[in-house]
Amino acid sequence: MIVAAVLFAYAGLLCTLVPRLLRGARWAERAPRLGILVWQAAGVSVPASAAMAGLALTVPTVRVSADLAQLLQACVMALTAQYASPGGAAAGAAGAVLALAVLGRTAWCAGGAVLRIRRERRKHREVLDLVGRIDPVRGVVVLDHEEPAAYCLPGRHRRTVITSGALRTLEGDQLDAVLAHERAHQDERHDAVLVWARTLARAFPRVPLFRTAEVDIARLVEMGFTVQATSGTARALRQAGISVTEVAKITDGSPHVVDLINTGAVDLVINTISNESSPGRAGAGGSRLAIRDGFEIRRAAVERRIPCLTSLDTAAALVQSLNLLALDGAFEVMTVDEYLRGPLPETAVGEATPENQPEEAML
Repeated sequence: MIVAAVLFAYAGLLCTLVPRLLRGARWAERAPRLGILVWQAAGVSVPASAAMAGLALTVPTVRVSADLAQLLQACVMALTAQYASPGGAAAGAAGAVLALAVLGRTAWCAGGAVLRIRRERRKHREVLDLVGRIDPVRGVVVLDHEEPAAYCLPGRHRRTVITSGALRTLEGDQLDAVLAHERAHQDERHDAVLVWARTLARAFPRVPLFRTAEVDIARLVEMGFTVQATSGTARALRQAGISVTEVAKITDGSPHVVDLINTGAVDLVINTISNESSPGRAGAGGSRLAIRDGFEIRRAAVERRIPCLTSLDTAAALVQSLNLLALDGAFEVMTVDEYLRGPLPETAVGEATPENQPEEAML
């Protein structure tokens, strides 16, 4: 009974504390892969703990012995003692029902999800084979549609799909970045991660942990960036808990950070502008080297038409925007004047008065 009580308490603690601690956690946004892993570990631990608690009620624990005969005899005696009393038999039956219910419900929902997804993907591939055309250069399936869109169809016969509208809208580097993003989803098997989270949420809809995990994992999946930085920045990022790959400075010799940018493998550059008074490399010579390196990094980004941010405030705003995009899936584009003015008051259709006219119209 004590083992079952401890397992129940552990499962209840996870269901209560994990959603509060993980939902929207800044450290998970800095390390989305780790955040996803923690959500998955919690998602597996709760049903496993509940099932093991049921088994602990059904089969009493005995002291482990090196003598197999004594161990079997102890098991038989423990089972006989438990089921000899009405209370012990009831607890054992309840534990068996709980374990079978948790395992059966999880297996049923997981099996149904797998069969449904396989059926849907097969139909989707058949449609793509009929209406799509293969671009052998980019290795994608092109759909003739005016709406710019790109997505991946995961599985053994995976496809990367893009519309003709997106091909006309996106330029070379932009298109490469979009396709790399979709292929990264496939390489990291984000589809399996999302399916498992969705399965637990459907199997146990009244458990807040699983509902919250489904939403937050979908958000973190879209935030899985690979960060690369030179030594000083990499050290500061690691101290902040961000996973980073270190690259060489220009003065360290090739291959260095500018060489990496010129390969086209970088989608975004963040490089703050240095000046003579900036802390960093010792002495005025070090400051001049930092200024020169920063200039070379920004010039390489501009020449490759890679977005380059020179302010940490702008970078923080970009991260917040990507976070909102992962949650809502869309942006509303506004001018600065429209943003500062805020939404106009609602009026009846066709009504136009000085009070509800835009400021420019009143001027």
